[in-house]
Amino acid sequence: MAIDKKDAFDSTELSEAGSSRAIAPPTSAGGAHFEDTLLQDEIPQDAVPKYTEHALENVYIPAGGEEPPPEFTPYEAEFFISGREIVSHDLHLNQDGEALYRFLLSQSQVPPSYHLHCSGTHTEHKTRTVWRNDSQGRSQAHTEHYTETVTDFDFYIDLGPQIAHGPVHWSLPDAEPAYRGQMFMQVDSNELVSADPEAIHAEGRRKATKQEIKDAKQRKHLRKEYGLPPWVAPGPESWYNAAGAMPPPEAKVLASSRSLRDWADEYCASDKLLKEFTYTKVVYGWNIANLKEAVTAAIQSVYSNNVTVEFQLSHHKIRIRPDNRLSRTLSNGWLKFLLWILLIYPFIWLYKRFGRRGGGRWEVCGGAYALKTWRLAPYAEPPPPEANDGRWKETPDGLAHLIGEREGEWFQRWEGAIRGAVVRRIRSTTPLELVNTAALWLDGYRPGYTQ
Repeated sequence: MAIDKKDAFDSTELSEAGSSRAIAPPTSAGGAHFEDTLLQDEIPQDAVPKYTEHALENVYIPAGGEEPPPEFTPYEAEFFISGREIVSHDLHLNQDGEALYRFLLSQSQVPPSYHLHCSGTHTEHKTRTVWRNDSQGRSQAHTEHYTETVTDFDFYIDLGPQIAHGPVHWSLPDAEPAYRGQMFMQVDSNELVSADPEAIHAEGRRKATKQEIKDAKQRKHLRKEYGLPPWVAPGPESWYNAAGAMPPPEAKVLASSRSLRDWADEYCASDKLLKEFTYTKVVYGWNIANLKEAVTAAIQSVYSNNVTVEFQLSHHKIRIRPDNRLSRTLSNGWLKFLLWILLIYPFIWLYKRFGRRGGGRWEVCGGAYALKTWRLAPYAEPPPPEANDGRWKETPDGLAHLIGEREGEWFQRWEGAIRGAVVRRIRSTTPLELVNTAALWLDGYRPGYTQ
């Protein structure tokens, strides 16, 4: 196969195991008309959106969360997959905090699924002829105009292999609104960032205010967009939006007075009939806001219609629920739907919300998985300044080394392939893979092999 080196789309082939298929551009027929979706030569370079510079690119993120657990024997519990979540009604997990803790540790060894989903659509305006009977019973032809949304490309890229470290078990800080055993959000402290994190103590649990909940949602959004771990305070807006703003030398680490094991013990001590414990897996490290704009700009350089770019996290929640008939019934989607139809579920909800032994939610801890992260290297020799590629940094904790592929490096590898997938109109639910077809002819070449 001859490959033109000037063609960025053909130098690396896209492949996926499954029913990936390239879709030829649609043609106008039968009264349908729409704009051409391949305007690569007609789009001026100045019209291609340029993604902005966000801060925090070189900020040292200190280690946080809990210390790695000691060696443990996994507890084998009954569980099942519901949708994209793990659900367990195991009796022992609801009675023994140690068993619950070991079950969560073993389940956390499997990272969540993380994918980039790209799709593009255009609207076709069509006409059709329909026959209707008039008042005298005679058939009359009528012309109808309607619109139809057509998907030009729709593909996924698996980002799971990019996870370089984890899990790190974490608990939300005492002042962060969260479900801590009730059906409403609570806080254990009034101070989010303590001057002395090691001396932090809970100040008494109370219901979170609306403003505290609103601020917490904003912090969660910023963490997700800018790749911050759960134990970091996102900080002032100037970190992200002000042009040329200098980020702080290191991020603020949040602290919690309770550990994962403490929350497991508290959950097991509760006698509520419809309680629920949720362990949440999160992925951090990459500036998703920047990367999303970069991918969108790459697609828009060869495609001029509606573009959707999103990062999808799945299989990231583990839910523990009581071993009783009512709780198991509510875990069954069909039975729950039937309870709604029979107007029984509203009464169950009222009992769960207001009953003394009704419901209680614990959504305050989880595991963090890094796409890139700083790791201290106290015995390593720092490279000379001219040889430092940004992966070495002097910090207050000592010399640190950045592990994991940076989002810019990943995008550089995939940029041409993403454009190629758009041009070829690929539609597939199976994640794409990069395959260098020219290298396959080399003696000893093995795709994905690293030494």
